[in-house]
Amino acid sequence: MEGADMLHLDRLCYQLNEFSLTADLQIAAGDRVAVIGPSGGGKSTLLNGIAGFLVPRAGQMFWGGQPMPDHPGERPLSILFQDHNLFPHLTVLDNVAIGLRPDMRLSAAQKAQAVAALDQVGLGDKAMAYPRDLSGGQQGRAGLARVLLRQRPLLLLDEPFAALGPALKDEMLEITRQIVQQAGITALMVTHDPQDALSFAEYAILVAEGQAQAPAPIGPLFDHPPPALQSYLGRRAP
Repeated sequence: MEGADMLHLDRLCYQLNEFSLTADLQIAAGDRVAVIGPSGGGKSTLLNGIAGFLVPRAGQMFWGGQPMPDHPGERPLSILFQDHNLFPHLTVLDNVAIGLRPDMRLSAAQKAQAVAALDQVGLGDKAMAYPRDLSGGQQGRAGLARVLLRQRPLLLLDEPFAALGPALKDEMLEITRQIVQQAGITALMVTHDPQDALSFAEYAILVAEGQAQAPAPIGPLFDHPPPALQSYLGRRAP
């Protein structure tokens, strides 16, 4: 029996023109997983497949032992991209609250939840500001606040802090790590930076040459990288 909220990619295959990606792996509930590998190896394809943006050519995906819904909007997940999914015409509070009700018809209790989420990420004084008024780090915090509010058990991160400077990026990764750990969220983060992977994740999925390998403990994987990872890391290995 699969554990509650375990993600199981069962002999999946995604085909994009001449490129194909295969994945046959399981991720336990609450795990923090870095998705690493060379450009063009299939990292984004893997994330898009889990999100439901791609239809598999073969195989099936399960969540908690049940088939994952086909429609992306019905899947139990949130996604954080580099642009943090913020709408420029909405206030920060509304950008966060939309995670609860896309139609913005919020009860007083739901508005209070949105304010509390902003407080949790240190943006309580920016509720009435607009995304253009925020720094890159603050925009990242707003995106995280919406993830908190949605309370989905699975989080996909597609290099959301890659454009930030090293110190601010480290800060955002630590905030994100704390949030997902405290909430018991299963998180998969695509990254090109080995240090980001090591600071955020417990496990790593190596995606190379069209294959997503099973998650492995990240420390030993970097200490003794297989040939595909060793070639990718080169002199940048930590």
